[in-house]
Amino acid sequence: MAKRRRLTAPDTSELEQLEAGFAAKPSISPFETKSSPPPIAQVAGEAAALNGMAGVTDRLALAQDQGDAARWRDAQDAGLVAEMLSLDQIDADFIRRDRMVEDVEAMDELLESLRVHGLRTPIEVTREGEGFGLISGFRRLEAFRKLAETDPRFAEIPAFIREAGSGQDAYVSMVEENELRANLSPYERGRIAVLAAGQGVFASTEAAVDVLFAAASKAKRSKVRSFAVVHEALGDLLQHPVALSEKAGLKIASALREGAQAELRQALAGAGALDAKTEWGLLEAALKTNSAPGKDKARGGRPQQVQRLTPVPLPGGGDVLGEVSASELRLRIRRKDLSKDEAKIIVEQIARYFT
Repeated sequence: MAKRRRLTAPDTSELEQLEAGFAAKPSISPFETKSSPPPIAQVAGEAAALNGMAGVTDRLALAQDQGDAARWRDAQDAGLVAEMLSLDQIDADFIRRDRMVEDVEAMDELLESLRVHGLRTPIEVTREGEGFGLISGFRRLEAFRKLAETDPRFAEIPAFIREAGSGQDAYVSMVEENELRANLSPYERGRIAVLAAGQGVFASTEAAVDVLFAAASKAKRSKVRSFAVVHEALGDLLQHPVALSEKAGLKIASALREGAQAELRQALAGAGALDAKTEWGLLEAALKTNSAPGKDKARGGRPQQVQRLTPVPLPGGGDVLGEVSASELRLRIRRKDLSKDEAKIIVEQIARYFT
């Protein structure tokens, strides 16, 4: 009979060696030469990797969404996103309009275009209390209001909301749009400069011309100032100011600067209803009467230097302009509704200054 071998329990050092060997070779197959993690560990690792990839994709999508939202807010703040506004929310008289004459034929064409094609270019507005003030797009807004009377589709109008307020930016936007869409007449350019200055938006008419027509040449701005003079002196009497040609307006402005205001106003006052041709005939006759054929003109020599003083704004609108030379001081006071009695008092006070 074979002798049985007695089994003995391994000591602590032998157990440690066995554990180290299993740790180094965790595979259950004695034929595998490369170590590999248990199946459960593989599944857990693959799941973690997939979760990590999903997290990156989600974060990328979130970042794109946040970027799109930020760009949308920036565009909205800049007034580049059109919004649908109810017509009764918009104040068309928010600022003084530069366009004076409504072209009936052009309005009819606009109405038909809106019926067929809709509005392709939104109007511009700015926030005003609970509503909005119109900056540009007066004709489009009026057309929508006419169409809305019979068609509910036109009860709302697309609008860009600008942060322009009622200051200089609002007037600049209005003038720029009308210069691009339908060129303003010379008189309308001068008139809007006077109105904007009269509302206190600009310190003076000269400043208004420089800002509103900054893109124009120096010669063109000079013509605008000339027509501003015409509006200030005769605007309340002219029946067809937009019909004045550039040449006629500059001629009138030159006469006004030479002191012909009284004669020109007298020619227009009480004339009754006039057409454009008859009105210009009255003005032209007054200009000929006012001209001085025997006027002594300077011959040669250096022209007298004239210095323009800084305009002084008046409370409530208007300003005082001054030009001074070696022997003369010229003052122009521009203020709405300045009466003859007030003018007399001012002249007397100036006279007292020199006594």
